[in-house]
Amino acid sequence: MLPIRWFGLSVCIFLSGCSALAVVDVLTPADGYTVESGIAYGPDPRQELDVYRPDPPVSDAPVVVFFYGGGWQSGERARYRFVARALTNRGMIVVVPDYRVYPQVRFPAFVEDGAAAVAWSAANLTPSGEEPLLLMGHSAGAHIAAMLVTDKGYLRAQGVDPEQLSGFIGLSGPYDFLPLGPGYLRILFGPEARYPESQPVNFVSGDEPPTLLIHGASDTTVLPRNSIRFAQRLRERGAQVDLKLYPDVGHGPVVGALAPSFRDLAPTLDDVDAFVGGIARDQPRTAASTP
Repeated sequence: MLPIRWFGLSVCIFLSGCSALAVVDVLTPADGYTVESGIAYGPDPRQELDVYRPDPPVSDAPVVVFFYGGGWQSGERARYRFVARALTNRGMIVVVPDYRVYPQVRFPAFVEDGAAAVAWSAANLTPSGEEPLLLMGHSAGAHIAAMLVTDKGYLRAQGVDPEQLSGFIGLSGPYDFLPLGPGYLRILFGPEARYPESQPVNFVSGDEPPTLLIHGASDTTVLPRNSIRFAQRLRERGAQVDLKLYPDVGHGPVVGALAPSFRDLAPTLDDVDAFVGGIARDQPRTAASTP
């Protein structure tokens, strides 16, 4: 159970948005990794990324490109140091890109930015093409990563062979979220005739990399049916997918549980670590049944 002294703070952090992430950042230790900040992967100020490496270095470390959430309209990479530290402490190299958001851009510009960040990572961090390269995201970031692994055209446009991807980890992602309700999403993904192009579930072919989908069963921001339907479609097409639904867990705590002080919220880190470890060891994976 989460210690009493952290309960009120955790509620504040995971319901209050980006400003509260600063609190998580303060609580995250600054040891166990080295970081290169502000690396440009494109000309726009939002097209920059940070690279976190384990300290001491780990040979043949898997590379994980993590896309944060924020409704495709907000977010900044500096607030996700807690994600990077959690993964570097488990022996992974972590890339955290910023990407352009609404209203500066509309779909599919942020997916194209994601592809460019992956291309930079592949060229600079996996030069032999044999190092494990995984995509990971939370919420809107999981949508971006899912678009990249299902609609292969985005990566190919950046000169990346989709076969180079070793895995995909989606946390609380919207993969099948039509119809759109009233609000900015109709503009963001419009015109209406293009709405289906924004749905990862529509592009599943069966040759996606091994996939881990994690969702809080009590999520009311992005309903769990998104991950359930996405997993079903992946299985129907013959892809390998593990689906984990966390009972009594909402939207924010799935990623928030990666922060050192909030590990009791959900077993996200252990599940991600086990999944990446299986890929790094090149162990065969089989589809898991839906809980």
